[in-house]
Amino acid sequence: MKAGYVAIIGKPNVGKSTLLNRLLGTKLSAVTSKPQTTRNRILGILTEGENQVCFIDTPGIINPEYELQEHMVAHIKSAMVDADVLILMIDPWFKNERIYSQYIDLAGRIPVIVAINKTDLVSKNDLLPVIDSLKSTRINDIIPLSALTGDGVNQLKDLIFAALPEGEFFYPEEDISDAPERFFVADLIREKIFETFRKEVPYASCVLIDEFKERDKGKDYIRAIIYVERNSQKAILIGKKGAALKKIGEEARREIEKFLGRTVYLELWVKVKEKWRKNKKFLKELGY
Repeated sequence: MKAGYVAIIGKPNVGKSTLLNRLLGTKLSAVTSKPQTTRNRILGILTEGENQVCFIDTPGIINPEYELQEHMVAHIKSAMVDADVLILMIDPWFKNERIYSQYIDLAGRIPVIVAINKTDLVSKNDLLPVIDSLKSTRINDIIPLSALTGDGVNQLKDLIFAALPEGEFFYPEEDISDAPERFFVADLIREKIFETFRKEVPYASCVLIDEFKERDKGKDYIRAIIYVERNSQKAILIGKKGAALKKIGEEARREIEKFLGRTVYLELWVKVKEKWRKNKKFLKELGY
């Protein structure tokens, strides 16, 4: 038997969450076209045959500008400390920047696999300069793939299985994550905010599950509070006659029901909490 932790790192919007969802065969991480959708480290568990892989999806590699982003970078480094294997995700337009070298150096002696994602958008010849630029670095394997289509993902899985240390499974075979359901419910609501609004509102918003009641009869009850930093953002989020908030609620409810496998009654509230991204105490309450 083999078991280990595999950290997935890379710059924002490179496809880390899409890859995790593809590897697990289920939607675990929130995915949008906007960068920095992932804010926390997310553990996804894949058990296949004699192998158990505990994937750690991480926020995008950035130079932090405020407290929340400091926590996001800390999650990346923490994931790497726990990892037995490192997957560095890049895209076909990769530039061999110093920031990547810093993270490869942090990996120490653990195996490093570079996954070149989004190969469905380029020709094979476009990948050759990228592969050549990586050959002189401390990397064990380079694998082109498309997390969106699944091309190359099974080959990546084989490389991971081969690199895992021998050992007993960490989790029961049926588990897909160690996080509670309310964590993923909040993430799905936040995903819909990212999909619905432009730059300012998604990054200034966060979601806190205030109540989560499972019921033997009828729908489960979920009350979520969406916090923003200014009244103007609150007005945008709610929309005219509550239309925008209603849309988010309807779309989030469908995703939550799909994830939980049961019906829910979702109630959303919007509140203002100024400068919450710089508030250490509040960030701790959110789980950062």
